[in-house]
Amino acid sequence: MVQTKQPNIILIVVDQMRADALSLNSKDKLVSTPTLDMMASVGYNFENAYSPVPSCVPARAALLTGLDQDKSGRVGYQDEVPWNFTNTLPKVFKDMGYQTECIGKMHVFPSRQRLGFDHVLLHDGYLHVDRKYDKAYGSQFDYVSDYLAFLKGKVGYDVDLIDDGMDCNSWEARPWDKDEKLHPTNWVVSESISFLQRRDPTVPFFLKMSFEKPHAPLNPPKYYFDMYMERLPQFLDLHIGNWEVLEKQIPSIYALRGKLKEDDQRRMVAAYFGLITHIDHQISRFLTSLKEFRHDKDTIIWFVSDHGDQLGEHYLFRKGYPYQGSIHIPSFIYDPAGLIAGNRGTIKQLVKIQDIFPSLVDLAGGTTTDELDGRSVKNLLFGQYEGWRTEFHGEHALGKDSSQYILTDQWKFIWFPVLNHYQLFDMKKDPHEMNDLYPSEKYQPIVRQMKKKLVDFLRYREEGFVVDEELVPVELSKITPTLTKTGDSQS
Repeated sequence: MVQTKQPNIILIVVDQMRADALSLNSKDKLVSTPTLDMMASVGYNFENAYSPVPSCVPARAALLTGLDQDKSGRVGYQDEVPWNFTNTLPKVFKDMGYQTECIGKMHVFPSRQRLGFDHVLLHDGYLHVDRKYDKAYGSQFDYVSDYLAFLKGKVGYDVDLIDDGMDCNSWEARPWDKDEKLHPTNWVVSESISFLQRRDPTVPFFLKMSFEKPHAPLNPPKYYFDMYMERLPQFLDLHIGNWEVLEKQIPSIYALRGKLKEDDQRRMVAAYFGLITHIDHQISRFLTSLKEFRHDKDTIIWFVSDHGDQLGEHYLFRKGYPYQGSIHIPSFIYDPAGLIAGNRGTIKQLVKIQDIFPSLVDLAGGTTTDELDGRSVKNLLFGQYEGWRTEFHGEHALGKDSSQYILTDQWKFIWFPVLNHYQLFDMKKDPHEMNDLYPSEKYQPIVRQMKKKLVDFLRYREEGFVVDEELVPVELSKITPTLTKTGDSQS
């Protein structure tokens, strides 16, 4: 690296964006992401980036702690579990002398916990847990969200985030019903620009710009909704696969599975894509301001999503599943001034969201403790791949659909421990997971290898996944989204 002083660091986090929703990563080029494409194409684009436990809470725990799920304890989605982490990404940057700021989504508990940020302007979106009016005054959503306070000041005190009837976990879609400038995506960018204006110029800054979108509610400004309603074909190839056994009935608006009517599917995808293009345009606006403040010369930017979205593939919605739609995420570094001075381009090695913590600290000239499971990608940026991981373990507690999986450079092996059901995919030949190879006798040697790998990862888990060195099914009651034993305490 060529810089002689600490660079500013910006971490841009979006919520629920699939890897192939970045046009640069997609053969179909259905989504318009010109700004993000530019940033990734002249930077370091991680083609195989993953979120091993694909939902908001465990993914954000992995991002901010650098820990795998067996150490963080977050193996699924659960609100109101205290974040008792002492070593976090913003705290390390603060200890390095940085001014630390988060604008947008945190999704921690308690909601106003800062985890090392000097200051947080919070918008977690509509969270049901914060809308329980039997909660103590001060912990309800009305007093938690800085964005809602802004919106009330602009529109009127009686305004709410659910005025348009869109739920925070639904496939329903419609255009934003207010001025585009009031959209939460615009708010994150406006406040981030304001931070550039009022920050302490005597120290470097670490800014986390954290967008709630494209997570539902699926309500992009009308311009962006119409853009894709006019562009998308009547029928979308959803990559269903030869193994699909899920029910095909029309699901409820909150369902995780089912087959939508064609028009509902089209509207859902149009709104989802529209939210992403809206984010792209607003990031362009931010980059313009960054240049005006002369910070394009001393700033490194990392863009990532916390997890993906099934978006109807395999008749599944949202996240939490072990398939590519959920776990494969866009992730890249944008270094406009060439501060890193590495080999820009596409990096094909397997990287995890946990790697961001040690990587950013390393790029800023700091060090991290050995307790982190994430690894710095700095060597990868210089074309040094020796010794890098070739596999990882992921999972998600999701009721009877709870899964455990191994992903290698070629294979994805999935086990559903409650259903005691297995799947095997050749990711090089079948990247959309269309052909389940598990039933084939030809692939049983691979199956045995993958089972052994999974046993090694799960041997000491409290759920009882392994007995006498074999994977054994477990009762649903044994599956919980938060472990009571973590790290070395499991053994």
